[in-house]
Amino acid sequence: MRQFDHQRPHPARMYDYMLGGKDNFAVDRQAIDQLAELIPEAVPLARANRAFLQRAVRYVARAGVDQFLDLGSGLPTQGSAHEVAPEAKVVYVDHDPVVAAHATALLRHSPGRAGFVQADLLDPGDVLAGAAEYLDLDRPIAVLLVSILHFLPDSADPQRAVAVLRERAAPGSHLVITHATTMANLEDEERARFRGSSGRGGTDRSPGQIRAFFGDWPLEPPGLVQATDWRPDRPKLVGDWSLPSSLMAGVGKKVR
Repeated sequence: MRQFDHQRPHPARMYDYMLGGKDNFAVDRQAIDQLAELIPEAVPLARANRAFLQRAVRYVARAGVDQFLDLGSGLPTQGSAHEVAPEAKVVYVDHDPVVAAHATALLRHSPGRAGFVQADLLDPGDVLAGAAEYLDLDRPIAVLLVSILHFLPDSADPQRAVAVLRERAAPGSHLVITHATTMANLEDEERARFRGSSGRGGTDRSPGQIRAFFGDWPLEPPGLVQATDWRPDRPKLVGDWSLPSSLMAGVGKKVR
C-alpha cells in the first residue's frame, strides 16, 4: 500500500484532524494549528461542512435513496456517508492515489456496502464507470459534491462535469453541494494558503453561479442557504456564535 509522506502535510489528513479524527500525523496537526491562527473560522467551517453532509445524507436516505456517490471524498472517516446511512451503498471517489490506498484499507470492514474509486470528478465518464461496479445507476443515487467544486477553477469547466453527472442520474436522484461563496475578507497570502491545502487552485463563486451547478433540478427547501442554516438539528438560540456566511449549501432533486 502506498504510504503517506510523514514529513509533509496532506489535505485529506488535515481535514481528518479538523474533524477530530485520528488518521493524521503531527505535521498535519501543526499545519492546521497554523492555519487556524490565520483563519480562526477554518476548523469550525470544516465541522459545519461535515455536519451539513450528515444532515443531507439523512434527509436523502429518508426520501428513499440508498445509493451515494461521494466525489472528492478524501478519507472516509469521522461521520462519512456510510456511517450516517449504514443501510445504503456508498462509493467514495478521489483522484489522489495515496488517499485511494488508505481509503480502501479503511473501508475493508464494510465489504459490499462501501467502496472506493480512484478517479477525477472532471472526468465523469471514469467516475461513472467505476461507480457502476458498486451502484445501480438506473436507480436513484445521491451525488455528494461537498466542499470540492470551489477548488476547481472555471478553466477546468466543472460545470460540464457536473452536467454529465446530472444527465446520467436517474429520476429521483439528488445532488448535494457545499461551495465557498467569498473569501474577500482574507488577505491574498491567507487565501492562497487556505486553497493550497487542497492541492489545486480554485475560485469563489456567487450564489447564482453555485445555483447553476444544479441545472434545472429544483432545490429542496430551504433552497441554497448558509450551510449551518440548511435544516439545522435545532433552532438557533440568541447568543449562538455565527460562522461567516462563506459556505453555501443546497440539495437538488431530479424530478423528470
